[in-house]
Amino acid sequence: MTTPSGSQLMSLLSTLQDQQNYQNLNWAGSFQDYLDIVASNPKVTRNAFQRIYDMIMSYGLEEFIDAKKKLIRYNFFTTNEFDEQDAIFGLEIPLMRLVNFFKAAAHGYGTEKRVLLLHGPVGSAKSTIARRLKRGLERYSRSEEGALYTFDWFLGDIEDLDAGKVKDADWDPCPMHEDPLHLIPMEMREAFLNEFNANLEPDDHITISGDLDPSCRYNFRDLMRRYNGDFAKVLRHVRVRRFVFSEQDRVGIGTFQPKDEKNQDSTELTGDINYRKIAIYGSDSDPRAFSFDGEFNIANRGIIEFVEMLKLDTAFLYDLLGASQEHRIKSKKFAQTHIDEVIVGHTNEPEFRKLENNEFMEALKDRTVRIDIPYITRLRDEIRIYEKDFNSENVRVHIAPHTIEVAAMWAILTRLEEPKRANLTLLQKMKLYNGKSLPGFTEDNIKELRKESRREGMEGISPRYIQDKISNALVNYQSDGGINPFMVMNELESGLKTHSLITNEEDRKRYRELLAIVKEEYADIVKNEVQRAISADEEAIKRLCANYIDNIKAYTQREKVRNKFTGAYEEPDERLMRSIEEKIDIPDNRKDDFRREIMNYIGALAIEGKTFDYRTNERLHRALELKLFEDQKDSIKLTSLVSSVVDKDTQEKIDVVKTRLIRDFGYNDQSATDVLNYVASIFARGDATQRK
Repeated sequence: MTTPSGSQLMSLLSTLQDQQNYQNLNWAGSFQDYLDIVASNPKVTRNAFQRIYDMIMSYGLEEFIDAKKKLIRYNFFTTNEFDEQDAIFGLEIPLMRLVNFFKAAAHGYGTEKRVLLLHGPVGSAKSTIARRLKRGLERYSRSEEGALYTFDWFLGDIEDLDAGKVKDADWDPCPMHEDPLHLIPMEMREAFLNEFNANLEPDDHITISGDLDPSCRYNFRDLMRRYNGDFAKVLRHVRVRRFVFSEQDRVGIGTFQPKDEKNQDSTELTGDINYRKIAIYGSDSDPRAFSFDGEFNIANRGIIEFVEMLKLDTAFLYDLLGASQEHRIKSKKFAQTHIDEVIVGHTNEPEFRKLENNEFMEALKDRTVRIDIPYITRLRDEIRIYEKDFNSENVRVHIAPHTIEVAAMWAILTRLEEPKRANLTLLQKMKLYNGKSLPGFTEDNIKELRKESRREGMEGISPRYIQDKISNALVNYQSDGGINPFMVMNELESGLKTHSLITNEEDRKRYRELLAIVKEEYADIVKNEVQRAISADEEAIKRLCANYIDNIKAYTQREKVRNKFTGAYEEPDERLMRSIEEKIDIPDNRKDDFRREIMNYIGALAIEGKTFDYRTNERLHRALELKLFEDQKDSIKLTSLVSSVVDKDTQEKIDVVKTRLIRDFGYNDQSATDVLNYVASIFARGDATQRK
C-alpha cells in the first residue's frame, strides 16, 4: 500500500475541517444583536461560578450506596472526553463537597466570595481536579450551551465603519473579556433589569455585577464626550463577539505558580505598565499605557489556578483577599477593578500547617474554603488509576495477572490506619472498604471504621511512586517476556531506601512489613487460581455435583442412595458430603441447614420450570472446585514441577492446566509457567513440612 500524495492529504484535511463550527465560534454582531441573544438565552450572562456548576451538571450524575451511605458520582470527573489520564476515581465524597461549593456559589449563598483550597498529600489528584476544571471550561465554552460573549471597540470615525472600511486590526478588544452588559451605565441598570426580568421565571432572571475595567472605562468616557452623552451612538462603536476559553491563549483561564521571589512580583497577577507606550500617551496612569495581562486579568469570566498556593510570598496572598471577598483587584496606578472568576488553589500539608500557625494570616484563613483531597482507600479504584497508564494500548510488554493489583494493594495498606478492633487485621479492613463481606462485620461496622479513622488517606504512599516503580519493572525486565508481581514488589521495596518523602527508618520498616503481607495475600490468590485451573474439568465437576445432590437429597428425605455399580441401596455418603462442605467452612452443627438450603433452592427452581446449575450458587461452586482439586492434585503431581525430571503423563496434565491459565485468567506462556512453578514450590514446602 502506497503513502497518499500531498494533494490527497490536502483533500483529506479539507474534508476534516468544520467551517460552520469555526464561524459559529467567531460570530460577531451589534450590541442589539447581543440583547436578542440574551433575551432568547439568559444563561449567556452567567457568572463564573454558575457556569462551572452548570458545566459539571451537564455531564450527569450517578447515585449509589456505599456502606449504607448515599454517594453521588459526577460523570464530569470520570469521562474520557478531555483526557483519559485525568479521569478521577474513588474520591466521591471530596468531589461531592467540591460540587456543593460550586452549587452554593452559583446560588449566591456566600461561597462565591471564598478561595477554594484543595488540600492533601502529594499525588492525591489536587492538580488533576484543577486541570480537569480548566479543560472542561475550554470544551464547554465551545458548545452552544456554554457560549459566552465579550466586545471590541472601534475608536475611529463612525463614517469609516458605515462605509465598511474597517479591518479586524482596527478593533480594540476588551482586555478582560467582559460581559457586554457592563456597557450599560450604572444609573440605567435597575430600570433595564426590571423591564427584562418582568416576565421571566426567577431562575431565568439576569443580573449585572461589576463595572468596566480601566481600559474600557476610558474608551467609554472618551466616546461619550465625543457624542455629547448619546449612549446609542457610543454603542455603534461596539462589536460584540463570541469567544472561547483557552489556557494556551490566556483567555479566561489563568495559572500562577511560585518562582524565585527576586524575579516575581504582583504585576504578574494584576498587569503592568507598558513603558513603550508612556512616550505616546504621556502618563503611566493612562490605561492605554497599561497592559491588563496579569493572571487575574486574563482569567476574568473563567478560572485561575494557584499552584502550590501557600508557597507563594505573603505579598501575593494579600492580593487574594480583595479578589475573593470583593471580587476586585488593585492594579498599579488604577482604582480597584472588578473581576468575575473562580479562584482555585492547592497545597500540601506542611504549607497548610504553616498557614494555620500564622496568626497574621487570619483574614486569608477566614476567606478560604478547604476541601481535603486524600489518597484513595478503595482498592478497585486504585487499580483503575494504574490500569489507565499500563494497559495493552500503552504497554507492549506482557503484564502478568495481579501485578497491578498487588502494587495497588500495598499502596492502600500504607494509607489505612490500624483498626482498633482486636479481631480485624489491616488486610481485612482493606477488603471491607473494597466491598467484600466478612463474617461478623456489617455495613454499619464499615461506617464506624471510617468515622474512627479521620486522617485515613492523608498519609501513605503516593500513586506516583507506584507508577514509577511499575515503569522501572517494565524497563528492567522487558526482555524476560513480561513482568510479574514479584518483579514489581522488588522494585517497590528497593525504592524505599531512597524515597525522598520517607524520613525515618520506622516508616520504612512498617512499609516492608506491609509488603510481606501483600506477598502472602498474593500467594493465596495464585494458589486459588491454580486450584481452579486444575479443577476446571466441567464434566468432572458436574459428576461430583450430581453425586453430592443425590446424597443430600436422600439425607434430607431420610432415604437411601442406589449404588450405580452394585445396584444396592446404601446410606448417604456422609464422608463425601462433609469433604465438600468443609471446603467452605460449613461446621458440623450447620450441615443440616446448608443441605436443606440447597434442596429448597433446587425445589424453588423446579416450580419455576428451571434446572439447577451449580454455577448459580457461588459457595457450592467453590466447594466443588476445591474438592476436585484435592482429588486431582496428587494425580497431576504439581510438586514435581520443582524437580528436574517430569514424566510425559504429568507434563501433559500440567500443559492442560497451563492452557487453562492462559485462556481463563489472562496469563501468557511465560507467566503461566512462572506461577505454576511458584505454586508448586509452595506445595513442595508444605509436603516437606508435613514429612517433618
